[in-house]
Amino acid sequence: MSGQESPVTLPVADCSLCPFRGKTLLMGRCMPGDTCITAESGRQIDRFLRINPAYAEHYLHDPFWERRAIAVRYAPQKALLEMVNDEDEVVRRAVAYRLPPTQLNALINDADREVRMTVADRIPTEQLEQLADDSDYIVRLTVARRLPQGRLFRLIRDRDVEVRKVVAERLPEVSLALMAHDEAPEVRRIIAERIDSEDAVALLNDPDWVVRYTAVQRVPADALRDLPDDPEPDVQAAVQARLASQSPTSELK
Repeated sequence: MSGQESPVTLPVADCSLCPFRGKTLLMGRCMPGDTCITAESGRQIDRFLRINPAYAEHYLHDPFWERRAIAVRYAPQKALLEMVNDEDEVVRRAVAYRLPPTQLNALINDADREVRMTVADRIPTEQLEQLADDSDYIVRLTVARRLPQGRLFRLIRDRDVEVRKVVAERLPEVSLALMAHDEAPEVRRIIAERIDSEDAVALLNDPDWVVRYTAVQRVPADALRDLPDDPEPDVQAAVQARLASQSPTSELK
């Protein structure tokens, strides 16, 4: 077989060690090398429990982490709460996907970020603020996307710009002025696009020219009449275009 890859060897367990061989094997509900609970093969274990889900609860405390994680997928929900403290994060991730949302409080402070991300995505919204100060920005990003608009205020000064961008996109219009001086220009650009036309006047002197350009399109035309010439040609051209559109000559046309 020179120059050719070696054939893949499938794990084949010893059926004599399986406590269910007298049932599942004889009934055609398992197959060595393909559908097997005792093989250390995730695919074989999953196939076995998919066909024989009644055995899943039996393996929730198995020594092999992957067997436990797969068993979580098929075990009754009522048996999963005791798994929230499993030593393996993959098992706890599976638990976070399967537990009823009302029981996810037990995983809010889990050490694994992916567990907390799943919790943030599934927990009832009235409990979501418990994750608003999470150390991982992805978790807080999920919180920002799911929180009711009226409860976003605690995130307007979040330390991560991606979180604040989501807040800027979702914050009620009447509250957008609270973020008009955000340190990140990409956040202020979102504010400029959404803010009330009167409040947009405060953005005409923004250090970012894109923010100024957007504000020029939004503010009442009268706010532009005594505006100093902008150093950015595109902004100045936008000012002139708006003023020209409001002139008596343009109205006659």
